[in-house]
Amino acid sequence: MQKKDNIATPSTPARIRHRRRSTEVIPEAGKANGSHLLVGDHNKYRSMLIRAYSTLWMIGGFAFIVYMGHLYITAMVVVIQIFMAQELFSLLRKTHEDSHLPGFRQLNWHFFFTAMLFVYGRLLSQRLVNTVTSDKFLYQLVNSFIKYHMVACYFLYIAGFMWFILTLKKKMYKYQFGQYAWTHMILIVVFTQSSFTVANIFEGIFWFLLPASLIVINDIFAYIFGFFFGRTPLIKLSPKKTWEGFIGASVTTIISAFVLANVLGRYQWLTCPRKDLSTGWLHCDPGPLFKPEHFTLQGRVPQWFPWKEISVLPVQWHALWLGLFASIIAPFGGFFASGFKRAFKIKDFGDSIPGHGGMTDRMDCQMVMAVFAYIYHHTFVVPQSISVEMILDQILTNLSFEEQQALLVKLGQILQERLGYS
Repeated sequence: MQKKDNIATPSTPARIRHRRRSTEVIPEAGKANGSHLLVGDHNKYRSMLIRAYSTLWMIGGFAFIVYMGHLYITAMVVVIQIFMAQELFSLLRKTHEDSHLPGFRQLNWHFFFTAMLFVYGRLLSQRLVNTVTSDKFLYQLVNSFIKYHMVACYFLYIAGFMWFILTLKKKMYKYQFGQYAWTHMILIVVFTQSSFTVANIFEGIFWFLLPASLIVINDIFAYIFGFFFGRTPLIKLSPKKTWEGFIGASVTTIISAFVLANVLGRYQWLTCPRKDLSTGWLHCDPGPLFKPEHFTLQGRVPQWFPWKEISVLPVQWHALWLGLFASIIAPFGGFFASGFKRAFKIKDFGDSIPGHGGMTDRMDCQMVMAVFAYIYHHTFVVPQSISVEMILDQILTNLSFEEQQALLVKLGQILQERLGYS
């Protein structure tokens, strides 16, 4: 009987199944259900001061560079691209693997500078031609560069491709091809979007400065409103982002867009397009977008209201759309970056800016905004008809000096024949 009992009731203890615990962070009781998200954070004011101090330095430096002009702003964009590429290249690097692949890091930068030569060569070729027109030797040299620019960039890329193939090592294939793909993704993200930024700069600093300023304003006021009034989490990807900060920043950004466009639109230095690579002051006809229209408020406002007439630039109505995009859509660039950082389990892309993280952390929304500003400007602002200036640009870009002289002679003959008939 005892033996049967032992068989019926085995002495081995039954395995207890435990539910797998979620890796999601459970909010603290004191922070849940409407209390401030930053309660209990003893370092929040110190963090805010560091962030504010570095922000002031960045705004001051940015204002100085804008004052210096188009070429200096372009140089700033190039420096930002280099910092971003450095941060993104480092994200997937492994020290052990790199130690067995001498020269592999230099290959990343080879592709980077090849892409830079291609993009900026395409963007600035016409302006380079306009800069050296007075010097015949430089003019011919630049024309030769433009003519062979694409083939030179292609063979530079092919050289990098062959370099990559020749450095492949057994047991390192997966890492090397992963780095190759990662490098090309970085080039697409960095250069495709930043090329729109440079295009905006030469269309008039206004079309670069206003969108960039709106992103800064939105970021600052989202932080301020979230810091003091934040209660409701906005998105899980960014736990410190709140609905209060998002809404407060959106309203502030749209109002700022309307006001800031009026201020910036009154300076020819900001509104005139730059047709060459010189650094001199600009003078041009600002066009109807930047000529004020006056509206009378008599009878529409109380007697005590100080302004009976207001002056509005037509470009301010376009600025409202830019403000709307900067406050509603552009922040999703930041959310994308937050999700990206969570995927790689990092807090920031770098530490080059105290209180802000790396350069990529500051540029995530800017790149989204720059693309929209370029598309909006060329779709709704720039006239879509063919102009004399556009034809001249094509002639100067695509024809040699001798071909231009032949065109001038032929055009003169045609005009003389028409005048003879009339």
